[in-house]
Amino acid sequence: MAGLSIPGVNDKYKSNEIVEGLMKVERIPLTREQEHLESVKKQQDAWRTVNQKMSSLRDSVKTLYSFDNPFNNKLASSTDEYAITATAGREASYESFQVEVISPATADRFLSGEIEKNQKIPAGTYTFKTGDKTISMNWKGGKVEDFVTSLNKRGKDVIKASLIGVNKGNKALLIESLKTGAENHLEFKESALTLALDTGMIKKVESKNDSFGTTVSEIRAPENVAANEQVGLPFITSDSVKVSAEGISVPPRGGFTINVPSGIAGDTTKTLIFTVKGKEIADIAEAANKKPTEPELPSAGNVSFSNITIYNSQSSVDLPTSSISKIPLEKIRTDSVLFASFEDGTERELKVSSDAFTNEGATVKVNLSEYPGIKSIIMRNSNTGIEYSVSKIESVDEKANLGYTPTNAVSVAGDAIIKYEGITITRPDNKIDDVIPHITLNVAQKTDKPATITISPDTESAKDALINFVGRYNQIVAEINILSQNKPELISELDYLSSDEKNEYKEKLGLFSGDFSLTNVKAAMAEIIGSVYQESEYSEITMLNQIGISTNATSYSGYNPTKMRGYLEINEKVLDEVLKNDLDSVKTLFGFDSDGDLIIDSGIGCRLDKQLTAYVQSGGILANKNSTLDRQIKASEQKIAKLETQLEQKEAELKYKYGQMESTLNSLEGQSNSINNFTNQQNRNR
Repeated sequence: MAGLSIPGVNDKYKSNEIVEGLMKVERIPLTREQEHLESVKKQQDAWRTVNQKMSSLRDSVKTLYSFDNPFNNKLASSTDEYAITATAGREASYESFQVEVISPATADRFLSGEIEKNQKIPAGTYTFKTGDKTISMNWKGGKVEDFVTSLNKRGKDVIKASLIGVNKGNKALLIESLKTGAENHLEFKESALTLALDTGMIKKVESKNDSFGTTVSEIRAPENVAANEQVGLPFITSDSVKVSAEGISVPPRGGFTINVPSGIAGDTTKTLIFTVKGKEIADIAEAANKKPTEPELPSAGNVSFSNITIYNSQSSVDLPTSSISKIPLEKIRTDSVLFASFEDGTERELKVSSDAFTNEGATVKVNLSEYPGIKSIIMRNSNTGIEYSVSKIESVDEKANLGYTPTNAVSVAGDAIIKYEGITITRPDNKIDDVIPHITLNVAQKTDKPATITISPDTESAKDALINFVGRYNQIVAEINILSQNKPELISELDYLSSDEKNEYKEKLGLFSGDFSLTNVKAAMAEIIGSVYQESEYSEITMLNQIGISTNATSYSGYNPTKMRGYLEINEKVLDEVLKNDLDSVKTLFGFDSDGDLIIDSGIGCRLDKQLTAYVQSGGILANKNSTLDRQIKASEQKIAKLETQLEQKEAELKYKYGQMESTLNSLEGQSNSINNFTNQQNRNR
């Protein structure tokens, strides 16, 4: 219909514009509150950034004076890093020492003969043993590749299997123990034994043992007898040593040397095995202490007759008395009695366990692969109250004694043998951490000559920690400068910022210009950085600028405003020199005990930590600021929600009123049109 108007739809009277204009005025409080909320959130984000950067700086300074400080780190260098390296703990001493690797620790690695590409492994229980570890696998049968995969899943850190291509189409099966050491032989049991025999990995052998040290003619005087420990004590000799079918009997202060036959000494597949027994006997030191030191005359005698006894007079000869006072002999008790002697004149102790004093005795094993150049077995029983007996010495192939020996041994189980400062040491592993305090030796291969291991300070990690400290210190100073001052050049001077970061900082420029907490902490940090720290009257390095770190560490001619901002600089040449020559003084500069209570309470690191903790800790200055802003944000959000509700109601009310007005106007206009139409109709009818 022409002239039809629906309120709120065609807006004939512009009521929507009128309502929008009125609402624009009504929204002013809401807009102001929203802007206030955004401002508060921006402040909170800025404080959180300050908190994060202060926390990072505190973490950095903590590492400079805590127990884990980098100034205690040690570096270990080797002149033959392909053969042996070392890892030094923080408590290791600065020193240099020599280590010669005779042989690294090895594990059994056995290779089969050629097997066909598609060879099947029959079903069965395959059991492998190495040392005290046993792996058993129930195999249902299948391809050799699947067998290898299945065995490796179960083998873990005990054994490993692999296929080696030996020629076109054919391969060989390699099974290896993952445990090094002479005691960790690889053994095959059940179906694994059948597989090893069928593939030519091992073969049956007959055991053949040789023995020596069973005749008097083989016994010689003990070599390398040291000077007598005590005056009056018998020297160690072989004079009282006895040889019988049961073995060799060695009394207190006795000993012997038995040469190892050359045909046996050079056979590295053999092991010398014998038993040592010990027993307590009357101590010769006690007996010696009871002997008189001066001549004793017998009694003069007497004669008796009819109840009358006549005594002879003592001799009138005066015997001289000893002018030397007797020093009692002390008992000697030691387990270091057995040694292996080598062609180069060195010796190596053969440990005798406490089992020597049991009925079975202690078994001593000398694996000849670990004793290259062995010449003889020596016993020096320096004890005063222990007698030892030594059985005949047998030369045994231990693997042959198992009934089998490898056909193609890639390597055989053996201990690591090293010489530390001339002392021969054996260990079952190539990682040796019980020879030198706080130092781990990592053996890789034999050395041609002794390698020198040097323990030195790790100046690089100390330098990195100091650079990290300076970087984090400058970051928080830059943050404080930008937030507390409205100077655009503060941003342009930071050439490491990206364009996006610069734009973000422009929005935060001077955000806290009226807040003195930031300028106060900056001033406090500057005071700490520039103070003197003297542990004792002899301290030479007492200030940070002495190690090449200051606000003006690099030379610059002319005026440079950036040097007035509080940023730290590093003179690397000075820093490197100080770290090289006086690392302990640098460590002390960042933290030391000033009152003797064993607690670090002074130094740059310690003081900065305390200063920053007051700001970043739970309930600290920054936490309180964020709590205040949290309350403001919550109140502002509630106020905004209330204003939005009120505005919605107001807008609905205005729209209703103006809708009613439009409806009334439309009704009046309709009535007016009806009257006009009626009048026009009457006029036409006249």
